[in-house]
Amino acid sequence: RPPENEEEEAEVGWQEKLFSQFEVDLYLNESACQTPLDWQYHEEIQKLEKAGGRKNCRIFTYTDHDRFTNLEELCQKVTDLDHEVPSYLVERMANVRRRRQDRRPVETSSLKTKIITWEPSEEFIKNNHVINTPVQTMYIMGDLGPYGKLGHREYENVLCTIKVDGNGVITVKPDFTGNKGAYRIELDGEKREVWEYTIENASAQVQPEEEEREQRVFRDLYGRHRDYLSGLVGSDFEMPLPGTLRLFMNGEIVSAQGYEYDNLYVHFFLELPDQWSSSPFQQLSGVTQTCATKTVGWDNVAYFCYPFTVEMFYTQEDEGVFPYSLPQWPVLYFEVLSLDFWQRYRVEGYGSLVLPASPGVHMLTIPTWRPVELGTVAEMRRFFIGGSPELEDLTYIRIPSTFKGKHLSRFGFRTETTGSVTFRLYCLQQSKAFLENSALRQRMQSVLDRLGGFSQQSSVCSVLEAFQRARRRMQEARESLPQDLINTSASTV
Repeated sequence: RPPENEEEEAEVGWQEKLFSQFEVDLYLNESACQTPLDWQYHEEIQKLEKAGGRKNCRIFTYTDHDRFTNLEELCQKVTDLDHEVPSYLVERMANVRRRRQDRRPVETSSLKTKIITWEPSEEFIKNNHVINTPVQTMYIMGDLGPYGKLGHREYENVLCTIKVDGNGVITVKPDFTGNKGAYRIELDGEKREVWEYTIENASAQVQPEEEEREQRVFRDLYGRHRDYLSGLVGSDFEMPLPGTLRLFMNGEIVSAQGYEYDNLYVHFFLELPDQWSSSPFQQLSGVTQTCATKTVGWDNVAYFCYPFTVEMFYTQEDEGVFPYSLPQWPVLYFEVLSLDFWQRYRVEGYGSLVLPASPGVHMLTIPTWRPVELGTVAEMRRFFIGGSPELEDLTYIRIPSTFKGKHLSRFGFRTETTGSVTFRLYCLQQSKAFLENSALRQRMQSVLDRLGGFSQQSSVCSVLEAFQRARRRMQEARESLPQDLINTSASTV
């Protein structure tokens, strides 16, 4: 570690130039001055020498106009290869600090017509492929050479980099020290010296009046930007009727994995319960393309990436009816089939999926099963001829839509587990009940409660299951007690 007299503290302002010993020795020589900036530094250093020399010793700076700033940005590598060849994008991004964007005022009447360039040229694509924000840079350096031998370029180290872009964002790297420990620089050499330094923000605290004025300017700026975006988007949105929920879903059948045969395809359809409806032109069923499988790990996976779009409406029943019934959400039924060279198909599995009750992105993997017959004859028929037991009604996967009884018996129905199908669902919900209007929410209070029916129903079922488990434990504990103790306590009561 350096001795105590080697400690140095310097307060540096934005783009403030502090000369190093190397620059002092360089610019004092008139033959080394070539550019106007060099001659300016020559005059400033002469004034410093007449005033008693520079006050800083090891800490100095490189401003935005110095050669080091340009060379440092151009020499930064993207990878760790020794023979890296910079690409077009790397070269353009290296010079991003020197570019200025020509901003032209856009007429308000032509905002919506100039958002998208339908036929961009190759030069347009190249120029708009990189960020075009001008940046000013400043480096705070440290001369960590041996004691008494300052001014060697190989001992110069970057202590801090400060950048300010055109939007007024200040980037300090590394960050202010604060409560963290000091930063360390370990030199390569025989003595392996270790230097520690801290970075503190010495700027004066902002007065409350100035801070309030700044916040007011930010609010005005954000308000104008919000108005600008709302002007681009517009307000012509179709709102559903009161008491109605619109469910819009962009779905994708991603893949099917773990099935016995190759060349898979999926047939699916959507069943709408009571109080749900859709447009007459809305397709509620579909068939994917036939997809060959490939081996991924231990499974054979068929990637469909088959998109489909569904729009549905839920209308609540009359508010005067009590009690309210919990809403049933639409169910997606699907079956996976395989097709061979002779155009024979086999049923590989059945499955169902209840649409998510919450908006957002949902990634779901649904396991499937298929009916089987006992004996080897059925499997040989399935292998050679292609036939296999099938369901007449796909709703039998869950509860058939035609079933009206209280108990559904599947006794004697034999199945086996097959593979699984992965879905990616993007769900959007729209309703006037979601508006931040207290009066409207009071009139439509039951809509949101009933839309969360599945969560309410699951919570009620969990409470009942916990009660049943506690009751069984009490009965088991009572049966394990001696009979004489139970009779004695009963007679005492």
